[in-house]
Amino acid sequence: MRSIKPRYLRRRAFPRYASTSASATTHISPITSLLIANRGEIALRINQTAKRLGIQTTTLYTDPDASSQHAACSSHSIGLGAANGYLDGERILRLAKQHGIQALHPGYGFLSENSAFARRCEEEGIVFVGPPAQAMADMGDKARSKVIMADAGVPCVPGYHGSEQGEAELLTRAKDIKFPVLLKSVKGGGGKGMRIVMEEGEFLQQLKSARAEAKASFGDGGEVMLVERYIVRPRHVEVQVFADKHGNCVALGERDCSVQRRHQKILEESPAPNLDDVTRLDLWDKARTAALAVGYVGAGTVEFILDKDSGDFYFMEMNTRLQVEHPVSEMVTGTDLVEWQFRVAAGEKLPLTQKEIVERIHERGAAIEARIYAESPEKGFLPDSGKLVHLTTPKTNEDIRIDAGFVEGDTVTEAYDGMIAKLIVRGADRETAIRKMELALQEYEVVGLSTNIEFLKRLCKSPAFIEGDVETGFIEKWRTELFSPIRITSAAYVQAAIGVSASTPSSASLPHGGSLGFGHNGGERVFYFKSLDALNEKEGEVVEVRLYQKEHQLFNAKITRKGEETETIENIVSSSVSSPSKTTLTTFFPHTRIETVVVQDQNNDNKLSIFQKGGRTDLSLVSPTWYEKALGLKEVTASVAAPMPCKILKNEVQEGDTVVKGAPLVVIESMKMETVIRSPQDGVIKRLAHKAGDKCKAGTVLVVFEDNATAE
Repeated sequence: MRSIKPRYLRRRAFPRYASTSASATTHISPITSLLIANRGEIALRINQTAKRLGIQTTTLYTDPDASSQHAACSSHSIGLGAANGYLDGERILRLAKQHGIQALHPGYGFLSENSAFARRCEEEGIVFVGPPAQAMADMGDKARSKVIMADAGVPCVPGYHGSEQGEAELLTRAKDIKFPVLLKSVKGGGGKGMRIVMEEGEFLQQLKSARAEAKASFGDGGEVMLVERYIVRPRHVEVQVFADKHGNCVALGERDCSVQRRHQKILEESPAPNLDDVTRLDLWDKARTAALAVGYVGAGTVEFILDKDSGDFYFMEMNTRLQVEHPVSEMVTGTDLVEWQFRVAAGEKLPLTQKEIVERIHERGAAIEARIYAESPEKGFLPDSGKLVHLTTPKTNEDIRIDAGFVEGDTVTEAYDGMIAKLIVRGADRETAIRKMELALQEYEVVGLSTNIEFLKRLCKSPAFIEGDVETGFIEKWRTELFSPIRITSAAYVQAAIGVSASTPSSASLPHGGSLGFGHNGGERVFYFKSLDALNEKEGEVVEVRLYQKEHQLFNAKITRKGEETETIENIVSSSVSSPSKTTLTTFFPHTRIETVVVQDQNNDNKLSIFQKGGRTDLSLVSPTWYEKALGLKEVTASVAAPMPCKILKNEVQEGDTVVKGAPLVVIESMKMETVIRSPQDGVIKRLAHKAGDKCKAGTVLVVFEDNATAE
């Protein structure tokens, strides 16, 4: 087995990496005007570099994005109407011609890897800031690209890449390859239309699911499948390549993107950890060979699967565009790859040679990128959407960078991918970069929707991740550690009570004259908080906090948890600064000083988020029992609701069926991803509220159980 211990590149010449060059003369035509055919953070990112270079920009927006940051970043922005407007290539081309725009940058996603669109740009005389249409077509067809790579001597994963696509034929091929196998669309990307099939019995079901998702994501032709051997302990390692029209091609280092969920990346880093120099240089060499084999020009990423057991690597695919994670490579090379794209598209030579790039990588250490997503990792990474009612971000500098498409007050819509931002950090070495990432994540505060920020913090503390022991099954392998139960501290409950007390007068009334958080003793207020954290060791527990104000800014508190003795904390000194939606506290407990921000979600008056000690706690301020009884309130537990805005794809049960906890009930689609909604309890299905094709809002009841069904 080949060693993969870290021996990072050190001051040596790499003559075999000298950039190849051609003598043909290429005319240089600087880009002066640009249409940015994308949205969100990548549109803002492109606009930033374009303006720095004096390029006049025009942005596009759809109805859901009418108030977006990218729509406002340029003095000229054009509306496209419906949410799918970013895919209307012909209309976008007409707009570019109509407004006399010289060049078009597709960003990533949408039209960025559409070879037909790139060809139409060429035909219309619009400079497409990307690779030639033919190179895109060669690499975009996953089956054809494998043939080209094999002919060029680039190793490929054993599998079937043919045109016979009948279910029986694909099953036969899978048996020949031997299970487990990987199914993926020939047009695939971002994990969509991809399924791991562990055994023959589940093949046909997984094939149908993969085809349906791929066709929804990529359109006609997306249902054409590749069947490949599934590497049991794979790492995802990719190489950033760049080529110009003069025949030069360089590698800007590799990135490890092994930490994934739903086959989509969460953390990316460069250099790849625990990779020996021989393998590293071989990866670079094969990536450059892959690009040159198709006459590539511009930015591209050659992705490889690295088998942890054998040390061998195989070509997976080439992304013929700028990657989401390109800032990682920029951080370790000190480059602006969007600027490189503009210069290469204009006909200029690459700004750096391979030798100069290697020297920069030696000098600049390590970089890591974390994707901040609107999702709930504790609930199977379910996507979320909603308004960012509160947003605080880390302070940026030359080593801490944020690429974001949203600010406080913006809405993350279910119509598109749920990435809120990318946080990128650089350190002198990998260990320093990880520590910087963890500290930066602690400065993030997001309220209004679920995010993966707390999960990312846990990742940064994982011993296996710190050691660089990564693979694509990392999250599942270390699930127990990453999702271990937590206990909400008494300090968090006390801070919540003080925060609510500071922002809500004790005389604040509820319907029918009741008061929330107000006892009969004038100096005491009583609060009941329900834990909303799915990882809480007592999920859904209700904790009573009695807050007694002795003097101005001086409190005693009693915290009562079910089944535990009441805890008393005396002489708490706390000062507060309140605004309509948040309260900032500086509190001195008997032996601790704690800075806390308590945020009340404007979309849900009773939901509180407490940020302290670099962590977040979510609570609900609930009514006392006497108040619920007075109003006849009862918590509904005998139903299952949509966790997000979605479309119903399939009901997996029928009315009258008996189900057990965990059984699949409904398959939904949101943000182009399929999600299976499972039963929270044993019970009997009384009613299915919706049929396939129905569109539902978040919170809409999907399944109703018989009355005698009780949640565990």
